[in-house]
Amino acid sequence: MKNNIPDKLYFKIGEVGKLADVPTHVLRYWESEFPDIRPKRANSKQRLYRRKDVELILQVKTLLHEQGYTIAGARKFLKSGQELDEPVQDINQISSQFSKNMATIKQELKELQELLVDRKE
Repeated sequence: MKNNIPDKLYFKIGEVGKLADVPTHVLRYWESEFPDIRPKRANSKQRLYRRKDVELILQVKTLLHEQGYTIAGARKFLKSGQELDEPVQDINQISSQFSKNMATIKQELKELQELLVDRKE
C-alpha cells in the first residue's frame, strides 16, 4: 500500500478512520465481516489496531470502494492470498483512448458508406 502509515505499535479507531478515510462505524462493520481484522482491546475497552490491521483495512477499502468488489467478493479475494493490482490507467487515459477509438470507427464507417454508395451507382 502506498499510504503513509505512521510508525506506531497501536492506532485508535479514530486514527484508523482518518488514515483510511472511512467513518468509524464502517470500521466496526468491517470487523464483523472480515475475520482477520481483530483489534486488541485496552483495559478501557478502546479498540487498538496494529499496523497489519491498518494495512488490511486499507486493502479492504481499495477492494470495496475503488475496485467494486462486494463484501463477499473482497473476503474471497483476501482469503485467496492474491495481491492487489495497481490501477493500470486513470479515467482520463481511458476517456482519451475511447475518444480516439470512436473517431477511428466513425471514419471507417464513413469510408464504408462511400464504398456502398459508389457500388449502387
